[in-house]
Amino acid sequence: MLASIMMDSKPNSRGTGEYARERKQRGPKRATPEYLEKAALHYLERYASSAANLRRVLMGKVERSARAHGTDREDGARAVEHILRRFLDSGLLDDRAYAEGRAVTLHRAGHSMPAIRARLGQKGIDADTIDAALERLEDEAAKPELAAALRYARKRRLGPYRRDGRRERRERDMAALARKGFPPDLARRIVDADDLAELEEEAGALPGPLG
Repeated sequence: MLASIMMDSKPNSRGTGEYARERKQRGPKRATPEYLEKAALHYLERYASSAANLRRVLMGKVERSARAHGTDREDGARAVEHILRRFLDSGLLDDRAYAEGRAVTLHRAGHSMPAIRARLGQKGIDADTIDAALERLEDEAAKPELAAALRYARKRRLGPYRRDGRRERRERDMAALARKGFPPDLARRIVDADDLAELEEEAGALPGPLG
């Protein structure tokens, strides 16, 4: 009986690969205002986003729809702007809150201030909003840049976080910190640190888990 139910529950004998191919062959959906709004809400359910980033996502759908179905790009763009305005007015989109939250996440992962600034800029956040988000990192640590560098060094086991071979890998460790955007003097200070506990206390934040 169970086998019969299971057989009946299967649509047919085709595999998931064939269904995936069929879905791909159907191509993009028409970028109607209704579809674009549903797509925007679905995206925001899964990801935090800036207004500019969501615009890029939706305009990608508008472009694919225009190519596949001949829909009007300008109509699609107007629909996207209307959705963004409503989402901003309602608070569904908030660039300042997004920038602050993203800055904290990146800082805790050991990203330097220049790297965080670049990441937020890539998401379309304006310079003033980025400045404000970076200033808020002072709530995270007394010295945010030092704290981030220590977090990265601890995660990668660089310098004083190494178990052995610290002297031999000194230059390599400094280069690793430099590639993450930390200034040379800060990288040198961490790699050559004699009193790690004092440096961590100065940073004013826990260095985070080992990588």
